[in-house]
Amino acid sequence: MILASFQAADGTARVAAVRRDRASLIDLQAAHIALRGAPDPAFADMIALMEGGEAALNRARALGERFADTSVGTDPAVIGLAGVRLLAPVPRPTQMRDFSVFEQHMKQAGAAIARMRAERTGDSGPLPTPADIRLPPVFYTQPLYYKANRMNVVGPDAEVRWPSYCQKMDFELEFGVFIGRAGRDIDAANAQAHIFGYTIFNDFSARDAQELEMSGPFGPCKGKDFDSGNAMGPWIVTPDELPDPYALTMIARVNGEEWCRNTSAGMIHSFETMIAHASRDETLHPGEFLGSGTVGGGSGLEIGRWLNPGDVVELEVQGIGVLRNRVVLPAR
Repeated sequence: MILASFQAADGTARVAAVRRDRASLIDLQAAHIALRGAPDPAFADMIALMEGGEAALNRARALGERFADTSVGTDPAVIGLAGVRLLAPVPRPTQMRDFSVFEQHMKQAGAAIARMRAERTGDSGPLPTPADIRLPPVFYTQPLYYKANRMNVVGPDAEVRWPSYCQKMDFELEFGVFIGRAGRDIDAANAQAHIFGYTIFNDFSARDAQELEMSGPFGPCKGKDFDSGNAMGPWIVTPDELPDPYALTMIARVNGEEWCRNTSAGMIHSFETMIAHASRDETLHPGEFLGSGTVGGGSGLEIGRWLNPGDVVELEVQGIGVLRNRVVLPAR
């Protein structure tokens, strides 16, 4: 299934099954009420659907089949995509962990950060190339992550506010998984059963702030944490719709110009390994998000290009869709 969160006419968030071939949504709660005369608690929001398990997903699939041939305008439960404001698939994730598992990105970003630091400090010494960057052994032996701010999530077509302290604004081309089933000490061989689905993630970054604070050394802080900095969407694609997540074409465009094209095949660690690692002596809960980190070349940092106010960033991941956001400079 393809599942989305959208804003209903009354301002509430609703859950829908997406019909991409017909450019429309099926409002699952409205469809259930029309057929059964009462709401289904599992259709209250996306996390409730996750918590409802396979039984809730089967009810959602049945509604999708029941309304599969219903045209927009003939039933209130069927809504045209063009007239809907999509939200982030999970507007307020339970938790967010953003991993970094693309070696190419880490090496290219490492060389680019060295250039930024030399510019800031006036260091005129020799600068490393990506080939000179040696990643620590731990990068290869376990998946590394930081916890992102779940309160800063926005959805497709939402405006992303340019932080007041930032001169070098950037994007990051990522995708990730939502946990659909709770678990602790999950074995990698069984981790697929805990994946509810996949979505696209744009980890917008204030690069100048990030470079300075990570010279600490410490994890990213205000380089990542600002309102609307975590864009997700446009929806969740369940695993049955995406049989091989490790062979997906990933593309980034800015104002329609392609800046990056790569593939998810470069992941050093799988999502199953990430889940196994994150769940060691720690329970993962429905609604938690695990990001892949940036694909090689999937940021302006790596190619020496920065965003400008008003730019529209589109991230496309094969089999999932396109996440589009505009960067805006808010009035002060």
